[in-house]
Amino acid sequence: MNYTGLAFFVMIVAMAVSAVVFPSVLKYAKDHDIVDNPNARKLQRVPVPVMGGVVVYCGVVTGVMLLSGILGQPVMLWGLLGMTVMLIVGVWDDIKDISAILRLLIEVAVVGVFMRYTGFYIDSFHGLWGVYELPPAFAIPFSIFVGVGVINAVNLIDGVDGYSSGYGILACGCFALMFWSVWSPSMVCLAMVVIGALIPFFMHNVFGVRSKMFIGDGGTLMMGVLMVALSFYSISSKGPCAALAKSEGAGLAAFCLAVLCIPVFDTIRVMTARILRGRSPFSPDKTHLHHLFIDMGFSHLGAALFILFINLLIVGVWLLLWKMGASIDVQTYVVLFLGVMVTTGFYKFMKIHQNGGKMDEEGYPEGTKLWHAACRMGDASHLEKGIIWRTFRRLVDGPFLGGVRKFDR
Repeated sequence: MNYTGLAFFVMIVAMAVSAVVFPSVLKYAKDHDIVDNPNARKLQRVPVPVMGGVVVYCGVVTGVMLLSGILGQPVMLWGLLGMTVMLIVGVWDDIKDISAILRLLIEVAVVGVFMRYTGFYIDSFHGLWGVYELPPAFAIPFSIFVGVGVINAVNLIDGVDGYSSGYGILACGCFALMFWSVWSPSMVCLAMVVIGALIPFFMHNVFGVRSKMFIGDGGTLMMGVLMVALSFYSISSKGPCAALAKSEGAGLAAFCLAVLCIPVFDTIRVMTARILRGRSPFSPDKTHLHHLFIDMGFSHLGAALFILFINLLIVGVWLLLWKMGASIDVQTYVVLFLGVMVTTGFYKFMKIHQNGGKMDEEGYPEGTKLWHAACRMGDASHLEKGIIWRTFRRLVDGPFLGGVRKFDR
């Protein structure tokens, strides 16, 4: 079987399904007032429909079911079940806020069930710090802790247009290449399905005005479960990637950390800062890395692409270290260092420059020369008046793809 052709075929099917169902989901969200309303901490100025996760889910489910039928075996059945549960929980949270404790308990249950029925979890460090097989008494609770942390990290990056869906495309692309290198065609196809399902939503989310929709908690929680499934499949001693650690010295933990780098380390920084200020780690604010880029004057797409480019560079550094023969420990330390420096060091450094410089007439800092240079770079990221941007906007807002002739809110 030509698995390369199959991967692109199921990706195109998922893309087509997402594009087709988008107008109906958009109309349903508007008709039932399922919108994200603006407030002081949010960046939009008008209510925006918030059921994009349903669009992506439809594409993923169709692609996975088609893939399972072609291969004659279920593909990531328990992962798909976990995505379904978290989509429902997230949409419920978007419509009627649910308590953080209840959502946390559901996340624990979803990760636990996935581990129980697939057998994939962090059961080995593959030689990191000289540790190989982990005892279940440690591996199981540790894997649940990591899984819940990843779900919430991915959930919290939905702050600017194109970031969460762009990250999903980037991460699935990295996992697809890893699975391809160890010849796991079903997992390659699964990652490609998700990429296909995300692309139409990304286009509407970034370029749409009348057809703009947010992915919502339903979408980000669903994507978080998917990232957990792909990570556990990559790092488990039962997974196909384990051979790379054993025979070629690939740091699987470092690879997963590199792919998840910005969401995970940014979330750790933000939650730690909230706790130190005596606040709940889940309380909302505007201290994420993407908020810093918005403060610099970057467009939403500019901020998203810049952050994703940094994340991709970190994955590239990991790959270079592995191919150069660096030890698993060194691979991990470098990724950890880069993650902390980008999300904490860079953030703190730029905040110092934002609050430095001369005082204006009202007594507020004007920022240093470096801050103003960064702001000029941010200004250059605004391409909304360009012909390419206007073409994409007309395409996604048109009656064929957008399904609406005017934004009626």
